[in-house]
Amino acid sequence: MNARSVIGVFLVLLLLLITAGCTQTTPPATPTPTAVETRAPEVPTPVPTTLSLTPGPTQTLPEVWGLEIQVMSNGVAIDPLITFSVQGGKGLNFIQQIDVKVTRSDGVVETGSITKPLYKGKEISLASTTAPGYRDRAEVWATTPQGDKVKIFDDYVAFRTYH
Repeated sequence: MNARSVIGVFLVLLLLLITAGCTQTTPPATPTPTAVETRAPEVPTPVPTTLSLTPGPTQTLPEVWGLEIQVMSNGVAIDPLITFSVQGGKGLNFIQQIDVKVTRSDGVVETGSITKPLYKGKEISLASTTAPGYRDRAEVWATTPQGDKVKIFDDYVAFRTYH
């Protein structure tokens, strides 16, 4: 090997060594976290309300939005439920949502919703009470295409009835 070749190889290696060191980037400095003031969410002051077990007035949906809702107790003492079941009607394609509420005779309130798509047999069940003589109040609201809520059912539902 002649001296020119050795010097050429040496210069190429030196050039590669220099450029390799120059292309390394230093990692970016980790920013120090700044303290962000967090405020606790404001809790609204509860307004005392009286729990009513007395059914109130209901409204009738226009005929084109009519729905038939069946409300009944399952009568099972181990797992007492009130079932709200859609049984049909012209409003199946128009009513946006059905909201249900059970005000139990022991003071507990349960709520739920039956959402679209509505069809015959679609249902929701909420817990009820079992003590003899107790009646729970069931309420049903239908949300119209305009977004209005119309109360279509409000009545007592007995745990068991004997005929």
